[in-house]
Amino acid sequence: MPLLKKTVSDFRQWRKEVDGPLAIVPTMGALHDGHVALIKLGRQLGKKLAVWIFVNPLQFGPKEDFGSYPRTFDQDVEICSKAGVDAIFCPSVHEIYPHGENECATVVPPPELAAVLEGAFRPAFFTGVATVVTKFFNIMSPDIAMFGEKDYQQLLVVRHLVFDLNLPISIQAVPTVRAQDGLALSSRNAYLNAVQRGAAPLLYNTLKTVESQIRAGQPVEEALQQGRATISTSGQFELQYLEARDSISFAPHDQAQNKLVLLVAAKLEGVRLIDNVIMRD
Repeated sequence: MPLLKKTVSDFRQWRKEVDGPLAIVPTMGALHDGHVALIKLGRQLGKKLAVWIFVNPLQFGPKEDFGSYPRTFDQDVEICSKAGVDAIFCPSVHEIYPHGENECATVVPPPELAAVLEGAFRPAFFTGVATVVTKFFNIMSPDIAMFGEKDYQQLLVVRHLVFDLNLPISIQAVPTVRAQDGLALSSRNAYLNAVQRGAAPLLYNTLKTVESQIRAGQPVEEALQQGRATISTSGQFELQYLEARDSISFAPHDQAQNKLVLLVAAKLEGVRLIDNVIMRD
């Protein structure tokens, strides 16, 4: 059974006793097989492994789902126990933001990375992510932190944060874990009813089609336009974006110097889903 650490002082005391590299897995709970993949790699890379479980109010907008976000703490502890987690850091909101989240000093990522795509539709999101990640890195003092490629833009924000602030932490990316039909695993999938769940894989299927078209020589923007039309005319999705970006700099595809990453976000009858495909060789 993992040790449960609910305060900053308790976790820091445990951290002092860890002999060897500490790997951590950041989560907001509602754990699934995608999180387990992060934990498994963390177990290989660290002498000890800690998971943080914290639904961070700072990264939710006023009309978003902070109040209804899935909270399954007992199940999460069981999953962590079976996966060999050594400690769970599960503080209260007051422990992390003792003066309130609206009175907290914040970390603002560079706008060219954080004000587009997800940042354009969720203006507070990446400041909330960067702030809580910086706080938890300072509290937990990890050597290695695991982040999933499913939230690709977030992964790049965290990598820039670590580089720009000279934090001595290795950020390890873990490939997206998918259901058999291709749907990327996400805690928010719990919102989907049976009909929505059957429709949801269209996003991934469209990304794969766009990828195939680009690899076959079709102009990138033309392939994207066709993909946008596929999603928009499905009758179920409200498309927010389908874009191609440089997988390292996040520059638009017409300025890309590296491999592309294809990214999509859409609402499926009110449930917001995101996904991506990295165009690896």
